Amino acid sequence: MAYHDRLSGAWQAHLLPRAPNAPTVVSTFAGCGGSSLGYSMAGFEERLAIEWSEKQAASFSANFPLVPLYLGDIAELSNDDALRRAKLVPGELDVFDGSPPCQGFSTAGARRFDDGRNQLFLEFLRLLRAFAPKAFVMENVRGMVVGKMRLIFAEIIKQLRDAGYQVSARVLIAGHYGVPQMRPRMIIVGIRNDLAALGVEPSHPKPFAIAPTVREAWHGLVNTPEECEVARFGENRIVHRLLFRMQPGESGDKYHPNKQLYGLHRLDPDKPSPTILRNGGAGGACEACHPSEHRRITIEEAKRLASFPDPFVLRGTFEERWAAIGNCVPPLFMRAIALHIRGLLDKAAHLEVEERHAAHS
Repeated sequence: MAYHDRLSGAWQAHLLPRAPNAPTVVSTFAGCGGSSLGYSMAGFEERLAIEWSEKQAASFSANFPLVPLYLGDIAELSNDDALRRAKLVPGELDVFDGSPPCQGFSTAGARRFDDGRNQLFLEFLRLLRAFAPKAFVMENVRGMVVGKMRLIFAEIIKQLRDAGYQVSARVLIAGHYGVPQMRPRMIIVGIRNDLAALGVEPSHPKPFAIAPTVREAWHGLVNTPEECEVARFGENRIVHRLLFRMQPGESGDKYHPNKQLYGLHRLDPDKPSPTILRNGGAGGACEACHPSEHRRITIEEAKRLASFPDPFVLRGTFEERWAAIGNCVPPLFMRAIALHIRGLLDKAAHLEVEERHAAHS
């Protein structure tokens, strides 16, 4: 099946009414709703989303009008209020999800769990303990396991285990799950200890796809002249000279020594996209450029590369919509993870029934 058809089918799954027994999810650091869309595509019912940015929340609400949204600082959301808003009691939630920043656990190589920059992860941990869900999914950057960041990673895993979960972490590539973007992401999966004791171990979905190419991702997409105009560069002559020299798949760094100012990347139409970053770049570059036209890629093109269906609404300026796409876990990627977690929870429910029958026999 063509990529666009699969994406459209997933969007239709998102639009379906939730089943009465649909698994539940709460999303922290929800952004515009990339992860939420993945869970919805997998049949989950989202009980609560938490987001502090009004600009990102505007996009979220446009696509998920029925999901309760807490707009504000997560630190100001009490445990009782979060449970009340989600209409849940501790232990009832199926999946607790989020991508908290985790940048301050190490100072000059020493562990500093009380560093103020860790507050968002600590708030994630606080609400995880409050909801006591059957499972959690925490997403973060691949760099967590590189160099001094490994100290951060080790402390995070310890804290999550201390919260009552068996934990597994692995770097997954979005392209291996049907996304036309080779975006790496650290995915941490936790299964509550009582369910793990039944034999349900935390695990990750196996790769099942070859990443679609940029050309496949954009099949049938028509940009308006206005969208193309917004994506054009200004009057910077150096940028325009670089664009004329760059071939598909090349970075401007090849032709100019100032990589920070002129780090352009022209996409190769016959390969998947590199990582789409929050500043509108790809593969570490500052700007993701069209394979043949002398401009950035448009928001609609970026949406396709990040597996956002065409009807998904993004609010704000060009830069704000770029940030929304770059900050999110690609929806089809999250859908694959959500379906895998749903399978683990179904297995746990089956084992619980078997255990009760054995106890009465």
